[in-house]
Amino acid sequence: MTLIGRTRARGVETLSLDSADTRNALSAALVGELADALTDCAKDTDVRAVVLTHTGTTFCAGADLRDPPHPDALVDLLRQIVELRKPVVARITGHVRAGGLGLLAACDIAAASTRSDFAFTEVRIGVAPAVISLTVLPRTDPRALARHYLTGERFDATEAVRIGLLTAAGDDVDAVLEPILDGLRRSSPQGLAETKQLLTARVLEAFDRDAADLTALSARLFSSPQAREGMTAFLERRDPSWAL
Repeated sequence: MTLIGRTRARGVETLSLDSADTRNALSAALVGELADALTDCAKDTDVRAVVLTHTGTTFCAGADLRDPPHPDALVDLLRQIVELRKPVVARITGHVRAGGLGLLAACDIAAASTRSDFAFTEVRIGVAPAVISLTVLPRTDPRALARHYLTGERFDATEAVRIGLLTAAGDDVDAVLEPILDGLRRSSPQGLAETKQLLTARVLEAFDRDAADLTALSARLFSSPQAREGMTAFLERRDPSWAL
């Protein structure tokens, strides 16, 4: 079964996370297929830009707790999006949770419908948003992020724009994206590639400096007793033992 849908229109390749039955959770298989699709886009001179979107009501629910990718594979995927010498645009029309927010933050431009909502839910299952911090921290307001990281609260698209997680939001996300994609189509491949490199330099510094430590932290936390309790409680749809 293919987990990544692919279409193209006037030089814009649309990659759709297409595992709606798992809420597009980041399984090892989905991460691998998305990485392969991005590699193809990088090599194809007819691709001017990439749109990353989804089927179903959830863009991405975070790591697949039944088949999680290795932390190194997630780091590699996030870096691949940041380093791709073509703009990557996130198109969101639903829920985004945990690791899905790292995927969103890796994109150069991100737009969502006002029906979308977001949450960093890692603390609710006994872990931390470790690996995704590589893309989230450099691009998001730190004071607001402290609240959302520490509480796991759900927040809306207006708040996501305010704190820098989204570029724009509107009732019709395709109307929001229309002038953006038109601008990308009118821009030269060289101009886009070199300008993106300027914009992502600080994000890539975070990868070079912190990736190994954050990967180790993620592995340690996911193997801890509290994480096992948190993940079990999530799968059993009950409160974890520490909930007051």
